[in-house]
Amino acid sequence: MEILAHRIPEVLPAAMSVAGCRHHFPLLRQWVNGKPLVYLDNAATSQKPQVVIDAMMRYYESENSNIHRGVHTLSEKATQAYESVRGKVAHFLNAASEREIIFVRGTTEAINLVAFSYGRKALGPGDEVLISALEHHSNIVPWQIACEERGAKLRVVPMDDRGELIQEEYAKLLTSRTKLVALTHVSNALGTVNPVREMIAEAHRHGIPVLIDGAQGVPHMPVDVRALDADFYAFSAHKMFGPTGVGILYGKAELLESMPPYQGGGDMIKSVTFEKTTYSDLPHKFEAGTPNIGGGIGLGAAIDYLNALDMKAVMAHEHDLLVYATEQLGGIEAVRIIGTAPRKAGVISFVMEGIHPHDIGTILDAEGIAIRTGHHCAQPVMQRYGLPATARVSFAFYNTKEEVDALVKGLHRVKEVLG
Repeated sequence: MEILAHRIPEVLPAAMSVAGCRHHFPLLRQWVNGKPLVYLDNAATSQKPQVVIDAMMRYYESENSNIHRGVHTLSEKATQAYESVRGKVAHFLNAASEREIIFVRGTTEAINLVAFSYGRKALGPGDEVLISALEHHSNIVPWQIACEERGAKLRVVPMDDRGELIQEEYAKLLTSRTKLVALTHVSNALGTVNPVREMIAEAHRHGIPVLIDGAQGVPHMPVDVRALDADFYAFSAHKMFGPTGVGILYGKAELLESMPPYQGGGDMIKSVTFEKTTYSDLPHKFEAGTPNIGGGIGLGAAIDYLNALDMKAVMAHEHDLLVYATEQLGGIEAVRIIGTAPRKAGVISFVMEGIHPHDIGTILDAEGIAIRTGHHCAQPVMQRYGLPATARVSFAFYNTKEEVDALVKGLHRVKEVLG
């Protein structure tokens, strides 16, 4: 895995193996329950490299101050550090302008912002919002609320047994009543990678804007919002090696300009009287109150780190892990993989006959192996397969085949104890 040293030369040499990259993540060096940690829960949250931790520590140790409204040195330094991240994000996504980059608390808040700002303006009785059967709850519930408030209807693109959206049904569901399409880029529950570029183009042929939930996309593949032609794209820092509590909503400027503010308060205003308030220009119109300044700076450090990686090598390595793990888990009697789409990211959901996923997770934890069990905030996906829950392993570029082998050994231990 090649790393471009000139991007952050103080921490990255000219070339690094996976083992070398692992060295940048201090948490991966710990032991859990007397065993070396095997961390396979990256779809829930990824680990943080030392450069992200250091960037946040520097802010709190030497630059801590509120931003935008101060004229003293610390405030100016903090403002510059925070606002520079907006430019990094715009470049990272290939957005047309920094004005199109809105800081939020994460993907969930980004989707809520669009649902309650754009939705309040665009939806009326008889209108429709189109989502898919693969969505995380955060791309379902806000649209349910918005539709209930506005008298609109939520429609759902079905999926097949492999976990792929049925494109013929998607095309049929796009009508003059459809006011917005909201789709996940990558399913957090199954790993399915949706053909979002083609689905956006199909919606645009009907004049329908599209929001993409990119929480599981950005950490694992290059994302160019202009090449996708996405109208909105949302993601969270903590799934892409940054801190929790901060994320991004990208929106096309003309759409954001037409939308009312999502929240009111400080920093999103030009002037306030008891008679009338005028709002700030983009992007600050949607950024009320003091933001997560340290988190934003941490996001910038995470983007620097990702920019220093060879993302083609990252994708190839994660795909190799996915193929290897799929083969190894498929060889274990009583294991059934849920979601077998041909185009997947590094996520495998599975069940073991006669064993509850929570019990799988508990025994694996005793072996130092961290996975996720439950419905993964995607209960409609579980219902589609007639399951209450699955066990899920999810990879990042710092995972190894040796960790997959440890997982397989752990699952044999599960069979010994509970099978």
